[in-house]
Amino acid sequence: MKVHQASYPIATMCRVLDVSTSGYYAWLKRPTSERARADAELLEQIQRFHKRSDKTYGVPRIHADLAESGIRIGPKRVARLMRKAGLRGVCRRRHIRTTQRSSSARPAADLVDRKFDADGPNQLWVADITYIPTWAGFLYLAAVLDVWNRRIVGWAMASHLRKELVLAALDMAIEQQRPHDVIHHSDQGSQYTSIEFGARCREAGVRPSMGSVGDCFDNAMCESFFATLECERIDRRTYRTHAGARLDIFQFIEGWYNPHRRHSALGQKSPINFENLYYESHPKAEPVH
Repeated sequence: MKVHQASYPIATMCRVLDVSTSGYYAWLKRPTSERARADAELLEQIQRFHKRSDKTYGVPRIHADLAESGIRIGPKRVARLMRKAGLRGVCRRRHIRTTQRSSSARPAADLVDRKFDADGPNQLWVADITYIPTWAGFLYLAAVLDVWNRRIVGWAMASHLRKELVLAALDMAIEQQRPHDVIHHSDQGSQYTSIEFGARCREAGVRPSMGSVGDCFDNAMCESFFATLECERIDRRTYRTHAGARLDIFQFIEGWYNPHRRHSALGQKSPINFENLYYESHPKAEPVH
């Protein structure tokens, strides 16, 4: 009734709703219940975490944020408060393939066979390319993801789809991680089947692996990252320039995705948090950075 008080007299609204005017004013003076006060405090925390996620988190990740901060409540209560406040997460869309197979390509063998499993860092990397629309034309992002903790260990951006793009992403991953006998799995795009890419893999002790042609399940994990990027960032932005897009994607990967973005497959931990917990429980393992 408070919402409509400026438009309609209280007495009229009470009569329409079949309540007494005295009863309405008595209800206004009633002290807020303990439950309502607790809900109001919880909602403030929920709104803070939702805003920090750039308004992308739904109930499971907000619930994990609350639990990590010491607030132990059920997910149903989180869902009720988010629904009441009109807060919700975002949904992912399907990634569109950007790589093209060369007719003269000699692809590497498939060393993965859709078994995207790893029990430690730098055992299996997956890689792919996606596009970012801007007013200045498409910008392309090549990424290398560690299957073990979903971390983006290497990435590069360019206004072209030449082999230099994937080589730059691979070089970043090698320089930062210093892997030993890691498998690098990709599709059969001409960038990955190029002579230069194969030579760089041999030089660094990286074992190239390639899935079958035109099968999204053969690189589903990297495509899942791109779907997250597109849904949680690209689709919610308008990039006027390549420089603006580069800065925003950098902030997403290094400022949000790797250090903070929660993953259900990691027990609602971020890639870096998952990695830190691993090294804490494996003191003999040596972090690479």
